[in-house]
Amino acid sequence: MFDFNPNARRRAYLLAVSLAALVAAAPAFGQSADRAADRTEAKRPRVSDAKPVSPNATVGLLNLMVKRKLLTQEEADSLIQQADTEAYVSRQAAKDARVKADEAAKVAGEAAAAANPPGTRHVTYVPEIVKRQIRDELKKEVMAKAQKENWASPGMYPEWAQRIRFYGDFRSRYHGSFFPQGNAQADAINFNAINSGSPYDLSDTTNPYNWPTYNTTQNRNQVRLRARLGMEADLAYGFNAGVRIATGESNSPVSTNQTMGGSGSNLSKYSVWLDRGYLKYEAFDRDLVLSAGRFDNPFWSPTDLVWYRELGFDGVAAQGRYSVTPDFSVFGVAGAFPIFNTDFNAGSNLPVEQSKFPSHDRWLFGAQLGFAQRFAPVSEFRFATAIYDFQNVQGQTSDTCFVANASNGCSTDLTRPMFAQKGNTYMTLRNLASGFAFNNFGSELQYQYFGLAQKYRPLVVSGSLDLGEFHPYHIVIDGEFVWNTAFDRSLVNNGVGMKSLPGNVAGYFYNNRGPTPDRTLGAFDGGDKGWMGRVTVGNREIKHLGDWNVHAGYKYLESDATLDAFADSDFGLGGTNLKGYFLGANLGLSDNVWSSVRWLSANSIAGLPYAVDVLVVDLNAKF
Repeated sequence: MFDFNPNARRRAYLLAVSLAALVAAAPAFGQSADRAADRTEAKRPRVSDAKPVSPNATVGLLNLMVKRKLLTQEEADSLIQQADTEAYVSRQAAKDARVKADEAAKVAGEAAAAANPPGTRHVTYVPEIVKRQIRDELKKEVMAKAQKENWASPGMYPEWAQRIRFYGDFRSRYHGSFFPQGNAQADAINFNAINSGSPYDLSDTTNPYNWPTYNTTQNRNQVRLRARLGMEADLAYGFNAGVRIATGESNSPVSTNQTMGGSGSNLSKYSVWLDRGYLKYEAFDRDLVLSAGRFDNPFWSPTDLVWYRELGFDGVAAQGRYSVTPDFSVFGVAGAFPIFNTDFNAGSNLPVEQSKFPSHDRWLFGAQLGFAQRFAPVSEFRFATAIYDFQNVQGQTSDTCFVANASNGCSTDLTRPMFAQKGNTYMTLRNLASGFAFNNFGSELQYQYFGLAQKYRPLVVSGSLDLGEFHPYHIVIDGEFVWNTAFDRSLVNNGVGMKSLPGNVAGYFYNNRGPTPDRTLGAFDGGDKGWMGRVTVGNREIKHLGDWNVHAGYKYLESDATLDAFADSDFGLGGTNLKGYFLGANLGLSDNVWSSVRWLSANSIAGLPYAVDVLVVDLNAKF
């Protein structure tokens, strides 16, 4: 018999057709939902097992377009990722539809059995408008769920996470230091060791040979590593922020190397330091960049004559660029950077009746102006001039100071550099009260710190010529010249030598003297200028397997041309007062993996004889 109960029929068929429509909606990626519903009207609902077309042909075409420079690699990668995402969506929808089809058939059967008693017959008919409405509603539901659960986009992150980029690099290094015969060991004073610790007692009877010195005679073989991990976040409206951590044996500004077997030895763990932390604002397609925090060197510097290549700058900076013509542009940089801030409680060990030490904050102010001229599609000449003013870095002589032991302080102790390499000229800072304190041998105690004898206002001229006639191979000629415009030779040309120096008197300089029989009493032989030239042949950047380049150059950097604290830490084992040549080569081993080798041979310019050859072999990777 026929069942003419309209409510029961309607509920049963609507339930069955609704679930079947869910199945019909899913294949809408590749076929008409109406035709799928008609074919499955009297059968168990099924979906197609067809998979999306392989993107291999498209990928090959995109790679060919990249090779012919019709697309950038970043644009090709974006299109490939989009294709993978669409293929994944299609496969996931088909898979889910197959499961839901089974469920639909089962539920439809149960619903029909419950709504119709045995022997009941009925005729299925759903108006087209109802099917379309149900299909649209279910499609919206499926897509909303896909976006919420993120299963429709494999490898994709929520919107906020897509604005965060992680990056990093790793370097394993062999570092060999080889000293020839003839270096002076006893008088290679390590002023940084003194200034970063307790003052040194110049009393002849208590410390005649115990100066802290640099190694200048014993060869060393070291294995080192460097690991860095950074994060950069796009904050919208042109703002972005970044943080990077790095290895390092200390807080040295010119090295993130960690010597393996150091820092406690016996496989001890290593320290990690905050290497970058900044907020940037970029506008006009990055033609204007404002930075605050700790960031990369904002000044264009093609060599490491003045600035160590990986040096981080603390402070604020503004970078601007303007294209006068398509092939000619001008650029400028300006910034202010604190390089030392006086401890808030400086002089905490002073007697109650004395005040705290005065502030001796130090700043670096810099400005650069330059231009870039492109004279061929892949050739360019770039030139810039910069002036840097280091404020309050020169040592100051103290008031009369009563010092009974190494823990007592004097008024200008904070004018000493808290970090240095070697090469700059130093002088004593303390005017010690005579006849105030004696040791057990009856000698007067003479605890001294050492400060920089000169002011520093270097003028730097930089140039780079990139010849790309044989692109992708280039010939690049880099050069820089530096002149310390604040240098005053009369400050140190007083003829007073280290051996004759009264240790309780401030203002006498200690190093960079000319040759004499005892190598200590000559006139000042330092200088205020430096230059560097280098030629590189090969790929400009090492990114892929087989990329290569070689380079050779010469460096000449006098003692007080610039602050030794920020110069390259490899050439001559760091600092100024060095001259010599260097050679190097790089070879790509894979995408973003390459090896490099460098040989650096340096000699001192003034003062005591010093020479060192350095061999550096690196294995690098970045991601």
